[in-house]
Amino acid sequence: MKIEIPQTVPSAPAAKSWVPSNTTQIFIGLLLGILIGYLWPSSDVDGTHIAGFGEQIKPLADTFLRMIKMIIAPLLFSTLVVGIAGTGDLRAMGRIGLKAIIYFEVATTIALFLGLGIVNFFQPGVGVQAPSMSVDSLKGVQAIQAHTGWDMLVSLVPTSVIDAMARGDILQLVIFSIFFGIGLAAVGAKGKPVLDVLESTAQVMFKFTGYVMAFAPIGVMAAISATVGKMGIGILITLSKLVVLMYGGLIVFAIIVVGGASVLIRVPFFTFLRAIKEPFLIAFTTASSEAALPKALEVMERFGCPKNIVGLVLPTGYSFNLDGTTLYLSLASVFVAQLFGVEMTFGQQMVMMLTLMLTSKGVAGVPRAALVVLTATLVQFKLPLEGAAILLAIDQIMDMGRTAVNVMGNCIATAVVARWEGVFDDAKMKAFAASTK
Repeated sequence: MKIEIPQTVPSAPAAKSWVPSNTTQIFIGLLLGILIGYLWPSSDVDGTHIAGFGEQIKPLADTFLRMIKMIIAPLLFSTLVVGIAGTGDLRAMGRIGLKAIIYFEVATTIALFLGLGIVNFFQPGVGVQAPSMSVDSLKGVQAIQAHTGWDMLVSLVPTSVIDAMARGDILQLVIFSIFFGIGLAAVGAKGKPVLDVLESTAQVMFKFTGYVMAFAPIGVMAAISATVGKMGIGILITLSKLVVLMYGGLIVFAIIVVGGASVLIRVPFFTFLRAIKEPFLIAFTTASSEAALPKALEVMERFGCPKNIVGLVLPTGYSFNLDGTTLYLSLASVFVAQLFGVEMTFGQQMVMMLTLMLTSKGVAGVPRAALVVLTATLVQFKLPLEGAAILLAIDQIMDMGRTAVNVMGNCIATAVVARWEGVFDDAKMKAFAASTK
């Protein structure tokens, strides 16, 4: 019997469903939050505060911030240890790694001081009517202000890393992670199983963080809605000042540090800018350093840096040289203190700067890494997390600029180390520059 096979008519391809990117969703959440807070504001009647709908949905923002706090300890521990021990024996890093780290620390320190100088000079958070601090936040601020220098020194060292994680003492966790990473690198091959576990843990935490950040649009909407509903539309002017100050600081940093370094290593500044325009734009538009890394590796090798230096310095810089992020963090942390009327001495700001310098290492691949580190710093210094909720509303705008400067800083660092080693290829640079005109 002949079996007839039915002829299937190819169906038209299904229409692709358009799902907005996370960035677009965040902007939509931002606009919705402003609208909700403006339309349903809070009010004071006969001395009684009546929360409007805009303020009533604030628990959504609080929940999102608690989710971020949940991931901080395992994320920082795994990424810091892998960043330190993943290069192998510290002595084997050799001359190139040492020179790269020296440059990284100089550049990030300048970025931190620049952010600190800008926020203390312009004081964008002073004079703004911020929400009242919770009782716990107020007690924490009083405790940190009562600390002496010796108290702060002693408090750096944890008696138990588990206790430090439980209390959210991030600086103690960082100190433990640094020593653990050095010890893991020192034992060599015997530590490889532990390193593999921590590398897997870091990858899991990156994915975990991505899941948490999927809730960012809701958190943004609730945060800005509560802020506008309780403080009025005028708070947006204060936030816009912070955005302008940060971008101004990033431009100054690019001119002074990146421009200054290019002069010292005899690389024309504008030639360098033309060379890195593609990875720079990728980083700016996606707010992701990881997205720009493949193109940055290719560009810097074609620009005249040897492959071995590019392969070591650029990826290491993604953990240790977050110039744009560190500038933002120093500016944003003191801004929160100003916003809530917390007086911080110069010494306390220096301790905060040290904390930021350590906690910002190793989280370049984490979505909204600066928000995670900022939250950890506010927890460490017992400053109100309401400040992070307010900054959450403009974090996407800030993230684009600081990520692009992170990539720029790592590209110039690669050229600096190559020239320092005496292996920078000027002929390749000129050829590449001619091809990009």
